[in-house]
Amino acid sequence: MKRLIAGLVMALAVVAGAQAQSFPSRPVTILVPLAPGGSTDTIGRIIAEAMRPYLGQPVIVENSPGAGGSSGVIRVARNTTPDGYTVQIGQWGTNVASGAVYDLPIDLLTDLEPVGLISTQPFMIVGRKALPANSLQEFIAWIRANPGKVTVGTAGIGSPGHVSGVFFQNKIGAQMTFVPYRSAGPASQDLLAGNIDMMMDTAATSGPHVRAGLLKAFAMSSNKRSLAMPDVPTVDEAGLPGFYFYFWHALWVPKGTPKDVIAKLNDALVKAVADPATHKRLTDIGQEFFPADMSSPEALAKYQKAEIEKWWPVIKAAGIKAQ
Repeated sequence: MKRLIAGLVMALAVVAGAQAQSFPSRPVTILVPLAPGGSTDTIGRIIAEAMRPYLGQPVIVENSPGAGGSSGVIRVARNTTPDGYTVQIGQWGTNVASGAVYDLPIDLLTDLEPVGLISTQPFMIVGRKALPANSLQEFIAWIRANPGKVTVGTAGIGSPGHVSGVFFQNKIGAQMTFVPYRSAGPASQDLLAGNIDMMMDTAATSGPHVRAGLLKAFAMSSNKRSLAMPDVPTVDEAGLPGFYFYFWHALWVPKGTPKDVIAKLNDALVKAVADPATHKRLTDIGQEFFPADMSSPEALAKYQKAEIEKWWPVIKAAGIKAQ
């Protein structure tokens, strides 16, 4: 009996090893937990295309929006086949803030396995073209003169745009009205149409519209100018010193995904981000990059945990909670 059990264990180990070695043998899906058109969707598509040569299989992008991205995150975490063929791209909102905003049925740190960090980015403070302000100081004065009337589009309750918008509101001491959407893409379209007044948005989503003169960019929420939008002043330069806000993107897989499979996905991701053509595409939409020693799954796990410990108390203190 002992020999039989030992033989079965060895056979299972051989099968598991063979599966890991053959991964991937079919297309891999990157699930974007937000609607098309936002920066997470844009980055997801760039990364999917860039990882394909290193995986040797097509990488398909699937959008699964809902509850500020939480629905898609839960869907991946509850995947009953953790084989590496379903990968979640997420960011500060979906994989950090959502745990403080929503009563999630999963644990963001233990029900998903980290693959690796992609990039980080600041926000632009952008407004509709017809706003009667042409600088951040003029814009703040206009908001203060119209308390509660200025509308702010967000990618959902607890999204980076929502949280940073609340911080902006508190910083300038003027009340605004927040309008949640399913993603930054639809919010940006309403901003272009003049249906809302402003957004805290990324160069990936609003940059082309700013360059085309269709939106006004008042400042970048960073202490240095963006290579993608060099004409947009920093908040320090624009008169709101210290109002810094960055949010980052990364990849995760369901808990229980074999370590060898995660290693292959991480290797493909690291090579994809380092590829000169992909690096330029990401830089062109305002992305900044982490140092090489933060490229491992373990580094993402440590960084995500630190971000949760930093931001959850802040979000809860601000009273940001899904109703």
